[in-house]
Amino acid sequence: MATRWGICSAGKISHDFTVALKTLPPEDHQVVAVAARNLEDAKEFAKKHNISRAYGSYEELATDPDIDVVYVGVIHPYHLKTCLLFTNAKKNVLCEKPLAMNSKEVKEILTSAKRNDVFLMEAVWTRFFPASVEIKRLLAQGEVGEVKMVRSEFGVPLTHIPRTTKKELGGGAMLDIGIYCLQFICMVYNGEKPECIQATGVCLETGVDETVVVTLKFSKNRMAVFTCSSAVELSNEAIIMGTKGNIKIPAHMWCPTSLEVNGKETQYPVPDPYLPLNFLNSTGMRYEAEEVRQCLLKGLKESAVMSHADSLLLAEVEDEIRRQVGVVYSQDSQ
Repeated sequence: MATRWGICSAGKISHDFTVALKTLPPEDHQVVAVAARNLEDAKEFAKKHNISRAYGSYEELATDPDIDVVYVGVIHPYHLKTCLLFTNAKKNVLCEKPLAMNSKEVKEILTSAKRNDVFLMEAVWTRFFPASVEIKRLLAQGEVGEVKMVRSEFGVPLTHIPRTTKKELGGGAMLDIGIYCLQFICMVYNGEKPECIQATGVCLETGVDETVVVTLKFSKNRMAVFTCSSAVELSNEAIIMGTKGNIKIPAHMWCPTSLEVNGKETQYPVPDPYLPLNFLNSTGMRYEAEEVRQCLLKGLKESAVMSHADSLLLAEVEDEIRRQVGVVYSQDSQ
């Protein structure tokens, strides 16, 4: 029986996620409804993607009895309210990253999911790419020996987009793209909390971070460094350095389609889309969607690949980074 999806929001990321779902077997994944704050937007989205039901409110989606899981694609200042709406309605949820604005909100979402006995996962899609799965396998086998350093960069010019610069829209490089660098480091170090966090950065006049550089120290003298920027193009690569070699994502580390292991490169292409995409390699969201299906089939309430503990760790480290850089959102003082 197919996993029946409801799509919450008719924006760009929801479009790409729906296109990604269509690369999976229809007997496994079906999109049965879409909801937007404006009914006309939902109807237009439904027509484009051949979805049978369109709702002009998220509440209507929450009460639809024929939905197994909801994909939440609203911008992150609205993640808390939206996730609580669906978890309290006993709906399973896949919520776009970052799961919330801070660790306090993340805890509230996770508590609600547990109280209502529903599945919930933060959509850190990078972790489910075949290249990322291969990295975990190689590390477990000790392919590069003991990992001593992880380095990651993600920078693209985004300051012309209001969502990335306005504080009320959750703007800032750290929450938008820096999370990819941080989650990669946390994945390599198996969800271990860093012993020391040192962050510095540059903020825009709007009070959000434009460029951030972070150094992390872990147990056994293992280190990590990452840079994120919404002002300039960076190398956008990630590298794991061990005592016996290294593993490198040579480009677009947030959606990896190639991997270099001790200089030898392997390609991991994603499927072609049936409609134009808004973001690079977005059909790669199929991997996280399939993870959700497998978890639901097994009766699990969280994924071992992107667990609730993983989401909380990301939020707590992000909180500290923002504190050191001087970025404060209204949600931090509520």
